[in-house]
Amino acid sequence: MSEQQIQPLSAARQVRFHQLLVAARKTLLGDALSETLKTIQPDVLKSQIRSCVPADVQQILAAAGIRDEFVFPTPVVLEKKPTLLGYYRLLLGVSQKSFYASGSGRAQFKSMEERGLLGVAKKASLPGLCRIMAGALAELVRQMSPTITRRDVAELPLLTIGSQFQGGNNVAIGRQAIEALYLSVREIVKAGIEREQKNKIIVKNSSGRRVMLVFGADPDLRIQEELGAGQVHNKVAVEIKGGTDRSNAHNRAGEAEKSHQKARTQGFNDFWTIIAKKGLKLGTLKGESPTTNRWFDVSQVLGREGEDWSDFRERLAVAVGIPLS
Repeated sequence: MSEQQIQPLSAARQVRFHQLLVAARKTLLGDALSETLKTIQPDVLKSQIRSCVPADVQQILAAAGIRDEFVFPTPVVLEKKPTLLGYYRLLLGVSQKSFYASGSGRAQFKSMEERGLLGVAKKASLPGLCRIMAGALAELVRQMSPTITRRDVAELPLLTIGSQFQGGNNVAIGRQAIEALYLSVREIVKAGIEREQKNKIIVKNSSGRRVMLVFGADPDLRIQEELGAGQVHNKVAVEIKGGTDRSNAHNRAGEAEKSHQKARTQGFNDFWTIIAKKGLKLGTLKGESPTTNRWFDVSQVLGREGEDWSDFRERLAVAVGIPLS
């Protein structure tokens, strides 16, 4: 068979998965857990570990050089960073659909993983949830042969999240990107959050005005400021395009342009597009979306690092009217 007869391959889907993966590192993988543990009182953590982890399992983990909290959830960790419930779910190998299924008793906790939300009622239920999960995770540790290793703990969640990414169609993957954007934005404005609703964060800014960050479609994120007497100032329209195929970059930028033009008719005056920039000339993107006045790389914004993330943080804080922490 000649080379010409072999069908070409594309890395586009895997690059798209990488965008979601770098976002997950900040919310529900080991990196996020390590950062969170730095902020928790060790004595409180140890006390909660002793109350839910069987002694024989603690011995197995100690012999393997694995910290108990990298396998077992505790209320103090989940209170500090609610999205980490997803880390322990992934380690256990349970899909989102099964874990949060209606009738499971766990559906109420879904907003912890997806939005980082933890209300009073859910907080009171955390000890019971941790004990239930601890029973299954203890069996996982006991049954692994020859014995559990640090590599197992690091890689087992990746198997589950890989299936989660693979099972999503383009619409589902796009929704995951918006959910990841929600968490990135929430990190920037968290000090000023007054309340949160489904797909909406309401912030009181330094001027005492309420600013609404609304996630949806056309645009994916809208930043609006209340002016009083029922008036709202439409400030910034943000589009996120998570595709990676360079040959299709024109279409993605064109889709952003259509949304921005619609937002312009609604009174928005600032238009941002979050898109895969690597390997593309900014002039090419500008030609497809002349309305966009700020471009940010999607991997940097979702992964919360890099020059574009720093620029995005600063501009969002200015748009909302809050100081950066």
